[in-house]
Amino acid sequence: MSVAYQAVQWNRHKKVYDLCAGGALLVFIVAFVAVGVLLHPAPGEVAVPILVMRALGVCALVLLHVILAIGPLHRLDARFAPLLYNRRHLGVLFFFVCLLHAFIAIGFYGGFGVQNPLIALLGGYGSETLTGIPFELFGFGALAIFFLMASTSHDFFTRNLTPRWWKLLHSLVYVAYALIVAHVVFGVLQTEKSLLLPTLIGVGVMGLTALHLAAGVRENSRSPAQGAADGWVEVGPASEIPEGRARVIGLENGDRVAVYRDGDTVRAITNVCPHQGGPLGEGAVVDGCVTCPWHGYQFNLEDGTSPPPYTERIPTYDVRTDAGVVFVKADANEPGTPTQGVTIERGGAL
Repeated sequence: MSVAYQAVQWNRHKKVYDLCAGGALLVFIVAFVAVGVLLHPAPGEVAVPILVMRALGVCALVLLHVILAIGPLHRLDARFAPLLYNRRHLGVLFFFVCLLHAFIAIGFYGGFGVQNPLIALLGGYGSETLTGIPFELFGFGALAIFFLMASTSHDFFTRNLTPRWWKLLHSLVYVAYALIVAHVVFGVLQTEKSLLLPTLIGVGVMGLTALHLAAGVRENSRSPAQGAADGWVEVGPASEIPEGRARVIGLENGDRVAVYRDGDTVRAITNVCPHQGGPLGEGAVVDGCVTCPWHGYQFNLEDGTSPPPYTERIPTYDVRTDAGVVFVKADANEPGTPTQGVTIERGGAL
């Protein structure tokens, strides 16, 4: 992102990902409408626009749960990391599903009167529910947040808002999720006679809550490493650092350090990717560079710089050994500072 911006920059993997996601979405909508037509024959048939609107609503709800589950699942099990790579693509697709759902609802329920369709829908239709609460307002609020997130998903905004503020902005997804749940609870559930839908909503809410709590507990359970009097922090035996991977330790100041073993050399860098705060310590070493597991950003282990033509830099840390144990200096070097590292034997001995 330090070189140039392109509106769309898809590689083959992203194209296949988007085609599969879009194809699955289309199949789901067609199947939902077809089943709806078969289950509601004349004279009690349901209008096709309503079936499409319902299909889009159900699809959006499922997509939102999948998107929100990817993060904690990845924290709990690294095998879910591939799902994280293109989560933004899934988020943008989800927004367009929501937008089409809202467009059909506004046109079908508010487009046949004398008032503006949007005003008619937001101002009057909700009073027909059992609670009298205009549930459409919850959905409209969530859609506004999703629009803000989708429109700022490009790296241009990540760079200019800074990763910290960009991440804070996109954390509003949890507010939007609460609004979506309220939209469903005060809307369709008011007239739903079957217990299936409210049960699924309850399972979804409790499942996401449990996943996030489990990921948070696991992350907070990593106590800071013990520091020595001279400012060095113990990492552990070199043999416990996997080849081409890292061991992540916490410092007393809250920073995380990724201590990597690349062949015969051990080096340390910050655990935080400057792109979107991804965990560098969960990435692998490829050609001497650490690859962030979130979006593939790379940084040279020796000096913390991105390979040309990119110019991103991250802090590095000095390392030393003592009696077969690796230590990291608690004070970080300036971003882009070269380090010597320590040499070990293939078996892990120093």
